[in-house]
Amino acid sequence: MKPGYKQITRMTPAMRTVHWINVVSVLAAVITGLYIAHPYYQSLIADPALDKYVMAWNRWIHLIGAIMIDVTSIIVVYLYFFSRFDKPYKKLIPNRANVQEFFEVIYNLVTLNRRKMFDSTHSDSFNVVYFTIMHLMLLFMLFTGLQLYVQGLASGQSSIGAWWPWLLHLSTDWTLWVFGSKMGVRIAHHMTMWWIIAWVMFHVYYQVWRTIFWQEGDIAIAFGGSKFKKETKSE
Repeated sequence: MKPGYKQITRMTPAMRTVHWINVVSVLAAVITGLYIAHPYYQSLIADPALDKYVMAWNRWIHLIGAIMIDVTSIIVVYLYFFSRFDKPYKKLIPNRANVQEFFEVIYNLVTLNRRKMFDSTHSDSFNVVYFTIMHLMLLFMLFTGLQLYVQGLASGQSSIGAWWPWLLHLSTDWTLWVFGSKMGVRIAHHMTMWWIIAWVMFHVYYQVWRTIFWQEGDIAIAFGGSKFKKETKSE
């Protein structure tokens, strides 16, 4: 460790595991989702006899990826409120300190670190709000995706009984009313995917940006769980 710096733990092993499961699951869901919408690599398959299995495998991978995202999202919601390490929900409370910190972080970003009037050793309110938006988009993808899935169960039956399609209709049919039709739900699901991709691009950029400008090793948080802060004389 560089002299004059103190190591700060920011992510537990469990949190890092959830993070990387989300990364792999979102990547798998995006790749297979784009294929389901438009089979862009169908022509690359040498054996025409295998064509009928390609869509099935893409749908299966897409479903498994979506399930993993849903499970990790439930874990994240629990940790927001009940984590013994950190409780991010406290940063979502719109009190004076959080609002001031939120805008100070944005000012710090747009002025290229000219002013840094907040403690960057902890997860700031801007980052918590940003991640909350991501999980809300994933929740939206859950409802719209399940509505698209249940459309394939037109008979009202499934391999595990009629209760499963009934439950899906009960919890997701509101998306038909909001977006007007099945196609409206499909378009909303597809467009949200692009917003998630944009979110990921800025997230990666911002982690690199903070590592360069703050010089606290922020990019290492997702890998080792820690970052570093300059020690003050009192420390």
